[in-house]
Amino acid sequence: MAEETDYYKILGVEKDASQDDITKAYRKMSKKYHPDINHEPGAEEKFKKINEAYETLNDPQKRAAYDQYGSAGPQGAGGFGGYGQQGQGFSGQDFGGFGGGAGGFDDIFSQFFGGAAGGQQQTANAPRQGSDLQYRMDLSFEEGVFGKSTTISYNREETCPTCDGSGAKPGTSPVTCQKCGGSGYIEVTRNTPLGQMRSRQVCDVCHGTGKEIKEKCPTCHGSGHVQKQHRVEVKVPAGVEDGQQMRLQGQGEAGTNGGPYGDLFIIFRVAPSKEFERDGAEIYLKVPISFVQATLGDEIEVNTVHGPVKMKIPAGTQTNTTFRLRGKGAPRLRGNGNGDEKVTVNVVTPKKLNGKQKDALKAFAMASGSDVAPQKGKSNFFEKLKKAINGDDN
Repeated sequence: MAEETDYYKILGVEKDASQDDITKAYRKMSKKYHPDINHEPGAEEKFKKINEAYETLNDPQKRAAYDQYGSAGPQGAGGFGGYGQQGQGFSGQDFGGFGGGAGGFDDIFSQFFGGAAGGQQQTANAPRQGSDLQYRMDLSFEEGVFGKSTTISYNREETCPTCDGSGAKPGTSPVTCQKCGGSGYIEVTRNTPLGQMRSRQVCDVCHGTGKEIKEKCPTCHGSGHVQKQHRVEVKVPAGVEDGQQMRLQGQGEAGTNGGPYGDLFIIFRVAPSKEFERDGAEIYLKVPISFVQATLGDEIEVNTVHGPVKMKIPAGTQTNTTFRLRGKGAPRLRGNGNGDEKVTVNVVTPKKLNGKQKDALKAFAMASGSDVAPQKGKSNFFEKLKKAINGDDN
């Protein structure tokens, strides 16, 4: 027995949620688990479940049927399990089996009960928002830290300027569809193993708009939309990170039947730095220092994303010690100043020494009470010296 799928739980909404709440929840969840953004194990499967849930709950007919029968379809109620293949939820896959004529669950429901599931009918000629679009913007490491303003261009469907989206030739108007009488739907009778069944389908003449275009617009050829290159100014916020995205409302594709434009989602790809590493607003840098600087202390100049600054090295600093430069990190994306830069120093042992340097180090070793036997070739001498400097007698 197939496990019941709770589409409301998947989208994180209550069972009495409005269509607007369902749409908002879907957009939030789909952005979070989109495979182009979320690379965690199981994210792609979660994304598919989210789409499946939205496709069901966003359609009043499918939602009513789901509320009555659950995700197993009418088979769970002992209805149609004996004919053809089992239902595949409500993800748009065909059920099959009814003489080759049956489509999805709505067709089966309407064949047996007449009309739309639950007595509801989705208005086919209602205004609908246009599709959302995605745009990938590549940024340098510095652009991700400080942001920038730029203008991007991309192709999208726009409302036809000639017919203003009606699809009709200027000077003419669409007329009421004669086949469906303007409803956008037609009644179809089919022969099934249970006898003749009537179903409601989208009109094949007006395609659900309820209107016929006798003389089509010469620009869009009746579609009401045209493909155009669209330009928009984008202000990239300071502190944006790789994989994050921003939404530009109304910059997607044109809506249908006077509906609003969809949205544009810009996904940022921030290049790594050769010098710095970044984690949110924190910047990390590794700096080499000599054992003399580490032993005696020094003031050195280090790079930050804001420019070079002076940093003090206390006497006796050990390798891998990390210093914090407050406010020298990246701007926090939602304000509240900058993060910090964390500088880790690594004590570097020289590979080549002149005579004076060797004599000085031998004197240092003797003063430290260390018994050092300099070796030729490999760096045994320097390894012992390094241990002596770090106080490691082993």
